Amino acid sequence: MSWWETFRSGFAAIRSHRLRSSLTVLGIVIGISSVILTVGLGQGAQQEVEDQIDALGSNLLIVSPGSSTDSSGMRGGFGSASTLTYADATAIADAEAVPDAAAVAPTTSSSVSLVNGDTNWTTSLVGTTTAWLDVRSRDLSAGRFFTAEEAAQGAAVTVIGADTASELFARQSPVGQTVTVNGTRLTVIGVLTSSGASSTGTSEDDQAVVPVGTASRLTGSTSDTVSTIYVEAVSEETLAAAYQEVQALLANRHGVTTADADFSISTQDSLVETANETNRTFTVLLGGVAGISLLVGGIGVMNIMLVSVTERIREIGLRKALGAAPNVIRRQFLVEASLLGLTGGVVGVLIGVIGAQVLPHFIDQAVAISALATVAALATSLALGVGFGVYPASRAARLTPIDALRSE
Repeated sequence: MSWWETFRSGFAAIRSHRLRSSLTVLGIVIGISSVILTVGLGQGAQQEVEDQIDALGSNLLIVSPGSSTDSSGMRGGFGSASTLTYADATAIADAEAVPDAAAVAPTTSSSVSLVNGDTNWTTSLVGTTTAWLDVRSRDLSAGRFFTAEEAAQGAAVTVIGADTASELFARQSPVGQTVTVNGTRLTVIGVLTSSGASSTGTSEDDQAVVPVGTASRLTGSTSDTVSTIYVEAVSEETLAAAYQEVQALLANRHGVTTADADFSISTQDSLVETANETNRTFTVLLGGVAGISLLVGGIGVMNIMLVSVTERIREIGLRKALGAAPNVIRRQFLVEASLLGLTGGVVGVLIGVIGAQVLPHFIDQAVAISALATVAALATSLALGVGFGVYPASRAARLTPIDALRSE
């Protein structure tokens, strides 16, 4: 029997039991589509994390205060202490001390309520310098950023995020309008372009950026401490060098060693790796569940092929009596099992691809289709058919003609 005849015979056997074959294929369809969507969700989440981290700024070092310890000995988390100052930021900006730093933007952060007429909105008030816009790689959708002169004078101006603008100025342009913070009127001079990113749980699109002096006046703060210092390296290649220079400078200024530093420095790479490690864990967990579905589907293929062998014992005996070799019989049943597996794989991939287009509309999460994962899914479905079809095919090949023809 030629290969073409074997495939035609296998297809005819599957078609003659459409309902049974469809139910058998269903297990593989569910498993393959689950794998496609699981991998797609994982890769989509990773890509989203990378996009969000990139939106925080290019070649960025984020310097945060260390942890604090209260009188009872309870230690807070990183960022709970007040160990960074404007003087630290000024020292980092010195080209001789940190030659691989292109720009530095110290920031303070506090929660305030902005009022516009009868509308109010609680947001994050960010006090910073004119370098902030470039260091954070942000753009303006309207208006302008405050100037060095306005920053030096502590002018009553603010640049607000896209979400903040939509909450306070739903039906009019915010630029030129005023908002009130703790009794002080601020003129809105610009609106930031939406970045769709978040940093430490705070939306980058929901904030009001003001000069440092303005922030101190609005919050009544007399301290020169800052909550974060953003350092932009000269290039991606010098990011590691800038990291070492900033670490050494701050350790020297604070009189500590790098081992017991009262500050922490993070990079985009470390943030991406941390977030992606979590995504990979969930992807593996969900992939394991999908793998169980594939295993169940493979067992279904084996079961239906054993049933098929039992039903066709007399056919097998007749073929052997007419001279069919055991490998021909084995090949015939392996082809049937492979067709079942491959059909389930193709249908599963199609459902997975369609699901990847539809699912983001319901869960607000991107689903990325990987060509490698798709090919691997098809190969897996074929391997399942062959692997779980080996035993039934071998059992059919081992039947002797006389026993097969004698069977009822």
